[in-house]
Amino acid sequence: MGSNTVHLLVVDAHRGGHPTPMSSTKAVLRLAEEIDGTGKMTKAGADSLTATVKDFTRIAKASGCEQVMAFATSAVRDATNTGEVLDQVKKASGLTVDVLEGVDEARLTSLAVRRWYGWSAGRILTFDIGGGSLEMTNGVDEEPDVALSLPLGAGRLTREWLPGDPPSKRHVSVLRDWLDAELKQPAKELRAAGKPDLSVGSSKTFRSLARLTGAAPSGAGPRVRRTLTVSGLRQLIAFISRMRAADRADLEGVSADRAAQIVGGALVAEAAMRATGVDTLEICPWALREGVILRRLDAEPAGAMVSTG
Repeated sequence: MGSNTVHLLVVDAHRGGHPTPMSSTKAVLRLAEEIDGTGKMTKAGADSLTATVKDFTRIAKASGCEQVMAFATSAVRDATNTGEVLDQVKKASGLTVDVLEGVDEARLTSLAVRRWYGWSAGRILTFDIGGGSLEMTNGVDEEPDVALSLPLGAGRLTREWLPGDPPSKRHVSVLRDWLDAELKQPAKELRAAGKPDLSVGSSKTFRSLARLTGAAPSGAGPRVRRTLTVSGLRQLIAFISRMRAADRADLEGVSADRAAQIVGGALVAEAAMRATGVDTLEICPWALREGVILRRLDAEPAGAMVSTG
């Protein structure tokens, strides 16, 4: 349950095996926009979330899932009435929702990236951009040496820093400068852990940015190598920051629900790469959801079809 979408992923999985996606269902709820002036999730937002989780639970059961794991990230985590909202969800669906802390998001994403690339990749620096937060890790093991979560998600930055459609050059410039200042100390912590052998971008935002700069489409399969360069990212920002959201939605690789925030996502990606001295990112097809599944499988002797929502 993220800031933009609620995603049901059904996988055929067992301990020691490769989680194989069987089906995927998404609902665009924009929960981050359903937080009112007091910090509470609105009744409309809570009701939409409840109805969606109830529907997705039925789909999971109809798919034959033996386990259902429900987890939420920054939008639900940041609400001041999280407990009330999740009590409502549980009453309607029977599901207990785990609210992940930002650092846990970072660690689980790092686990997924490590499993995808393997031990031979050496020290891995990982970035993950969500709607509400930016996660960064650096490590040589499945548990990273440094795991950070910052409130620098693509949706959050768009709402708070990029008014207008398209945003003005001044707003883009001001956000760039602010991001440089915000990332200075976190980047220092990441670099202090050791020089990475591999730098990786994970999440839908990075996949979209890579596609926009020439990477292979999703239809080419998950094992095709995809990269994102900082030079390509700068050129992309100059292009998409002058476009209206409706026009960005027509670009291949940009979904309609993310078109408004892709500029914010590109700016934080550029800033993170600049702050850590990274020129090129490998794009990993696995991210937080796969990390949650892998961690659950590690703790259990066997498994079958599993879903995450």
